[in-house]
Parts: sequence; structure tokens; C-alpha cells
Amino acid sequence: MIREPIQLRTRVILGIASVCLLLVAYGWLSHRQHRANPKDTTVPGLRQFVQGWGRLVHADAAGHVWIIEDARATYGRLLAGLVCGVALATLVGMAMGCFAAAEAFFHPPLSLLAKIPPTAMLAVYFVLVGTEMKMYVAMISLGIFPTLAQAIHQAAKKDVSDHAICKAYTLGASHFEAIWNVVFRQILPRILENVRLQVGPAMVFLIAAEWAVSDVGFGYRLRIQSRLLNMNVVYTYLVILAATGFAMDGALSYVRRKCCPWFGQ
Repeated sequence: MIREPIQLRTRVILGIASVCLLLVAYGWLSHRQHRANPKDTTVPGLRQFVQGWGRLVHADAAGHVWIIEDARATYGRLLAGLVCGVALATLVGMAMGCFAAAEAFFHPPLSLLAKIPPTAMLAVYFVLVGTEMKMYVAMISLGIFPTLAQAIHQAAKKDVSDHAICKAYTLGASHFEAIWNVVFRQILPRILENVRLQVGPAMVFLIAAEWAVSDVGFGYRLRIQSRLLNMNVVYTYLVILAATGFAMDGALSYVRRKCCPWFGQ
């Protein structure tokens, strides 16, 4: 039967098996490459990964610890961009979902911006806001803003019944109280779910910008080390980025379960 549910234990075993299979395949590929060329760095082995990690956590000739400086720069930019983008998208999306005039005003430009890849607009951000912190924040926030605002708009428009709004007005609620207590609280889990889905794109936008112009950060380090074929450092950074994505995804899921237990799993 299609999509027949399986037990949690079976699901965990299958997940572990898939990861082990991936590691075995990588180990075999690395072994094959090093048999042909013992100095190969494109598919590093365990010893090379240990050496790469040592380069990340120990100070270089200039006294810089790569992992600390890059993490501080990348995570600071990512957090600032997400906060600005989510705040702006929530404000505009709620306005579009609650007021027909706001929907008519914002819908055309948002539909247009949603179709333009933010990474293709790098030159526009360079011209308008320069290449400092403001550029990264603008690229992330404006990159996730159109899609997130449209998702919030649809949730406010379709997931909240007219009956619930009319009932709030009957009980004497003002416009603001109806928006806050009925619309916003009703769609809060949808907002959190859509924010969770935007973490990945936000990281893509940030790494692309750091790759292009930054002198510190994960994107900058990936560019430099990939040119030098230091793939032990590159793969380590990719694992850190994946762990960051998983951590943020889990944190947002936890917040949704705690704030909106009625929404379910």
C-alpha cells in the first residue's frame, strides 16, 4: 500500500542504514582515489579530515582562528537577515490577508520579485547598499521576503474563517484585537512552518554573497579552500552548515510545538 506507515524503530533503523551506506560509499571512493594517487586531496580520507579540522581550530600565521571568525561573521549575518526578513514579511503578509486594499497594492510587486532569483541581483545590492553588513542583511531579508509574505497572506486569507472574525467583532473586539487575537494566533504555526522552510534559501543567499565579496565567513573560506583543493576543509564546512540547518529546523519545530500544541505534529 502506498504510504503505508511504519514503526518508529523501523524508520530509525532504515535512516541509520542509509547514512552508513553513504559513509561506506565515500570510504570506498576515497580509498580508490588514494590508491591511484596517495597525495590526492579531492576525496580526503580520515587522516586528512583530522588535519583539516586542526587548521580550523588553531590560529594561523596571522593569529586568526578560522572557525571562530567565520562562524561569528556568517551566523551574525544570517540571524540579522532572517529577523529583518521575517518581521517585514509578517507585517506585509498580515496586511495583505486582512485588508483588500493592501492585497491589491502589494500583490503585483511581490509576485514579480518572487520570480527573480536573489543571487542574480547581487550587482543591484552592491550598487544600492555597498558590500558591508547591510548588503548581506538586505540580500537575505529581501530574498525570503516575497515568498514568505505571500505564504502568510494565503494563510491569513484561507485558514481563518469569516465566522471566527465576525464572532470577535460581536464580542466587541477592535480591528487590532481581531487581527492579533484571531488572525495572527490562528496562523502562527503556519508562519513558523514557512520560516522553517526559508532557512535553507537564506543560507544559500548568504553563502553566495560571501563567496562573491566577503573577506571572512563560510562562503569566503569555501571559495579560497576550494581553489586550493583543500577539500578536507571544504567538506568540514559543509558538514557544519548542514548541522546548522538541522539545528535551526529543529529549534523552529520545537517552538511551534510549544507555542501551538493544538496544531499537531
